[in-house]
Amino acid sequence: MGFKNSNIAQAWLVLVLCLCFGSALAAVHVTLSPTILENKINETLEKVPVLVLGEETAAAMLQGGEALQIESVQVQVEKSGRSVSYVVYGALLKGARVGWVVKSSGQGYADEIELLVGVNGKADTITGLFVLDQKETPGLGNKVIETRWRAQFIGKPTGSALAVTKSGASTPEEIDAVTGATISSKAVVQIGNTALADVGPVRKDIIRSEDPISGPMDPHGWSVSVRAACRKIRWFVSCWDS
Repeated sequence: MGFKNSNIAQAWLVLVLCLCFGSALAAVHVTLSPTILENKINETLEKVPVLVLGEETAAAMLQGGEALQIESVQVQVEKSGRSVSYVVYGALLKGARVGWVVKSSGQGYADEIELLVGVNGKADTITGLFVLDQKETPGLGNKVIETRWRAQFIGKPTGSALAVTKSGASTPEEIDAVTGATISSKAVVQIGNTALADVGPVRKDIIRSEDPISGPMDPHGWSVSVRAACRKIRWFVSCWDS
């Protein structure tokens, strides 16, 4: 019996090819993961001024040679039987607190969606929203990345949860859904709602440590020690509710 007529041999060939391709893809993913993570960090830092100050003000500052001081802190939330970790970026201009950006993620229609949500210094108003990563349906759900749709979030209050509507927003808490992509729209809104609700009232359930753990600085020099990070987190919580 020839190879071409052997179903078992062909099945083994398919299996071996799948293993080879799978291993190759895994190797590529492992190799590129640090680069992908660094690119996301860089993109996040670039977006912080825009999300806090607005496109025009951020551009004017850049042109004038000014820059925000950006702090990165981690907030751990234990709530309703779940444990969630958020990265929060605090933005200062000439020593004054001008806003915060919360990085969050959650399930979309097709895959995970990563968001950056900007709020003002008092954290009572949303100042911007950016979709850092998504794999929603092209031409439908992926329209959540469009500036026009995301602009709806600017100026929305953080004190109450936002809701998606398909009939036209008529209250400050409503967001118009992307046509044909209600699930993706609701996913973005829910991720934002959850992040702001989790991080805002945080009091005790945050990362704390009495033993400073100093280590190598990351590329942006954010991590000094766990103790220093905890002090910044407490400062963040205090400012958030003031």
